[in-house]
Amino acid sequence: MALTLLRHTTPDVAPGTCYGRSDLTLATSFPDEAEIVLSRLPPIDRIVTSPLSRCLQLAEFVGTRSGLEVVQDNRLVEMDFGRWEMQAWDKVPRPELDAWASDFLHARPHEGESVAMLTARTQEAITEFNQSGSHTLVVTHAGVIKAVFAALGGQHHYRSSVAFGGHITLLEHARRPDAT
Repeated sequence: MALTLLRHTTPDVAPGTCYGRSDLTLATSFPDEAEIVLSRLPPIDRIVTSPLSRCLQLAEFVGTRSGLEVVQDNRLVEMDFGRWEMQAWDKVPRPELDAWASDFLHARPHEGESVAMLTARTQEAITEFNQSGSHTLVVTHAGVIKAVFAALGGQHHYRSSVAFGGHITLLEHARRPDAT
């Protein structure tokens, strides 16, 4: 039993933009990036994806090539950054960023979703996938992948990063008792 977390390929958005739950198209480099992703993936038995098009398109590409059905799961969408969505990060008011940094897990100065809310829904999904007994490919977003890391090993994992089109395979994925 394994879980492979795959981040979508490069979206068509200006660098430095907070885009969270916004549904973006993919960059014109998608076909080349998708071929590279496919060549690097381990064998999988199941595909579950965020319904946002930047993930769904990659999941369908992998599904078509591997002969697997793609299942959409709303719990895998990126964090909702509320009124910060589609703003340049350097235009987000500094007091709001400071409020978020001072209570990273629970603050919602953007009036969207808290990191704790993201982690809770992600943990629910991962627990379900863990029970499937298959090697599940989860096509999702950086925030969701960080939430998985945090659920498995604590808050410091929100500092981790997976590149566009990058993946990580977890061979054992059970929540640690001391994880937040």
